[in-house]
Amino acid sequence: ELWSGTYSPKAMIGPAIGAAIVTALGALGAALAGPVGGIAFVVGLVLVWGGLALVLLYRRLTVRYRLTTFRFFHDTGLLTRVGNRVEVIDIDDVTVHQGLIERMFGVGTIHISSSDTTHPELSLPGIEDAKQVADLIDGTRRAERQRRGMFMENV
Repeated sequence: ELWSGTYSPKAMIGPAIGAAIVTALGALGAALAGPVGGIAFVVGLVLVWGGLALVLLYRRLTVRYRLTTFRFFHDTGLLTRVGNRVEVIDIDDVTVHQGLIERMFGVGTIHISSSDTTHPELSLPGIEDAKQVADLIDGTRRAERQRRGMFMENV
C-alpha cells in the first residue's frame, strides 16, 4: 500500500467560512428583530452548523481511497459499500482542482480518467495534500507502465 485516505475535514473550511458569515449576518438580524429574532437565530444556527457537521461526518464515514503498486481502490457507502478497483496501468490522466481556499489549506479534488469500463472518470473530493497524492498516483502509473514495457505513446 502506497497511500490511503478519506475526505479531509480541511475541505470543509470554505463552507465553514460561509457559515460563519451567515452566522454573523443572522446575529445582526436577530439583534434588530428582538426576542423572536433570537429564537430564529438559534434555530438557524443549529441548522447551519449541525448540517455542516453532518455533511463532514457522512463524507468521512462513506469514502475511502487506497493506492497500491498495481491498483487504485475507491470505496463508497455507509450501509451498503460499493468497492471500485482501477488498475493503475489503466489510468490515463490525473488532474488536480483547487479553489483559492483549498490551495491555502492544501486540499483539493483529484480527477482520474482511465480506460476502466465501469468508472472511466473518478472524482476524489477533499484530498489532503492533493498535489502530492496526484503526483504519487501518476508516478505509480508511469512506473507500472515502464515495468510492463509499455510506453505512453503505445497506450
